[in-house]
Amino acid sequence: MGATTLITVAPTGAESAKADVPALPVTLEELVQTAKECEAAGAAIVHVHIRDDDARPTLDPSRLRDTVRALRESTGLIVQLSTGGAVTDPYEDRLAVLDAEPDMCSLTCGTVNFGDDVFMNPWPFMVELYQRTQELEVVPEFELFDLGHIAALHRLLDKHGLPYGGHVHCDLVMGVPGGMPGDARTLVAAVEALPDGATWSATGVGRTSLPVMFAALSAGGHLRVGMEDTLTLAKGTPVTANVQLVERAAAAAALAQRPSAPVRDARALLGIKRR
Repeated sequence: MGATTLITVAPTGAESAKADVPALPVTLEELVQTAKECEAAGAAIVHVHIRDDDARPTLDPSRLRDTVRALRESTGLIVQLSTGGAVTDPYEDRLAVLDAEPDMCSLTCGTVNFGDDVFMNPWPFMVELYQRTQELEVVPEFELFDLGHIAALHRLLDKHGLPYGGHVHCDLVMGVPGGMPGDARTLVAAVEALPDGATWSATGVGRTSLPVMFAALSAGGHLRVGMEDTLTLAKGTPVTANVQLVERAAAAAALAQRPSAPVRDARALLGIKRR
């Protein structure tokens, strides 16, 4: 895996409105089509938020199960469900996401100011979510929005052991207003603080997407891209499909002589259970 780059696509998110971003995949059909395109372009993981019939963020359990099933039937991608949901979602609904039996889920290692909102992840919730991932054999991806979140990750591992699959994989979410900035200096500081043996990807939100992508590749990391995080390819040029962002990431990874990782290699690295 050392010579390849794991690419995660985050196609939808919970922040952007379909009315403002017509290209955003919000229906199951749009999501499946997007996932197929992104898999063909080099993605190995799909990070999933779902929407209801009015394109509003939802954590509806039956919709989540249908989404996991449809993605498994139509693609070979590792299905990673967001347990963050929208900033307004209650803790019990976020915990129930795991009942949809995804391959992976996100696990955010602390509370963070998120633009005008607060994304709440208190310690007891983190512990409960982590223990549920261990029981249900779901591999967590630890989402780190700030350097303090890395200290919380160490505390979680020290107190509750390794995740299911035995491997620690993190995602540095950079450039969120309220979180750590999306620059090379911060990325290096974050990477140096990670647990020994952990792998990591990095996500640059908005205009930090390219600086973070190049910093991550040069520091030996993996990449997360997608319309959850970035809506423009360049100033004044909107993204018209998630596959554009995956293709750009795959091209950058190839230039760095670490081409995109096949899904089977990603599954082996992360210790994903066959379902």
